Amino acid sequence: MKLVAKVKLLPSHSQANALTGTLETANAACDYVSGQAWEAQTFGQFALHRMVYYDVRSRFGLSAQVVVRLISKVVDSYKIDRAAKRTFRPHGGITYDSRILSWKMEKSQVNIWTVEGRLSVPFVCGPRQRELLQGQRGESDLCLIDGQFYLFATCDWDEPTPGDVSDFLGVDLGIVNIAADSDGNTYAGAQLNGLRHRHARLRRKLQAKGSKGARRLLARRRRRESRFAHHVNHCIAKALVLRARDTARGIALEDLKGIRQRVTVRRAQRRQHHSWAFADLRAKVEYKARLYGVPFVLVNPRHTSQTCPSCGTIDRANRVSQALFSCASCGFSGPADTTAAGNIARRAVVNRPHCSPAPVGVG
Repeated sequence: MKLVAKVKLLPSHSQANALTGTLETANAACDYVSGQAWEAQTFGQFALHRMVYYDVRSRFGLSAQVVVRLISKVVDSYKIDRAAKRTFRPHGGITYDSRILSWKMEKSQVNIWTVEGRLSVPFVCGPRQRELLQGQRGESDLCLIDGQFYLFATCDWDEPTPGDVSDFLGVDLGIVNIAADSDGNTYAGAQLNGLRHRHARLRRKLQAKGSKGARRLLARRRRRESRFAHHVNHCIAKALVLRARDTARGIALEDLKGIRQRVTVRRAQRRQHHSWAFADLRAKVEYKARLYGVPFVLVNPRHTSQTCPSCGTIDRANRVSQALFSCASCGFSGPADTTAAGNIARRAVVNRPHCSPAPVGVG
């Protein structure tokens, strides 16, 4: 399987200027290539390469392989949508391959191409990232994030073969409780939602104030909520996968793709609804399950929160409140999220759907 190691670069002042200049020149070249592609309505890799390669090299003074990678970046951007001309941020990330970047693990350095020539730039990372980098293959992305340079390196990792299981740990995803499993455990709801409310209130106050100091504080806090949510999702995903592994079970989640388009909420609930990071949590559970050799399946979420596990009755009235499930037919009652998770687990055992393809994880 493919994993991504995030490595922080420690360039000197002159090296940082060279890296910044490289990003700016490369993205200016991408804008030029995108303009030519849009004007000619040519979006294929080889056709666009033949059309702009020599022109880009002469205009921007870039090396051959860098131009190849930049053309690929433009082509990939148009694979998403060809309805509008693509533009690129001056400090947007660019891709390197083994011809223009090499790793010197014993020296904790990378040898990287820039507009000022090849540079040997030191890097730092944790033991987990260093372990992943032993299997580094293919491309690495250079990114400038909040004034710091990072490399995101694609690494090969041996994937254990999932064992045969006869049971699944069902997981119900939600907003009040981010996740609840069929064993009765709930995860991180109040803590994460409380933090999001506090961040939203602070953002409103700072935006209303509009002073220079308020803008600086907003910039410093810009990604704090996102980092916290990613950390929480990592912790939840690992706890779920390890529980499934230690009890010799697979793990089953609802397939909630497209739920934001299917579900409407009141205006007051829109921010909470659209900040629900269930896709990120699903991706983390999925790749960690592959990492630990735990079978992973997705099930149809239809009526999982309205079905009685005792008599099988499906009724909207069974969901008495967000927290309580009480069957209108047989009287069975219990925590609503745990009941839904149990239904997901049973549905996984009966239906045994195919596992969806796993995303790349960040280590």
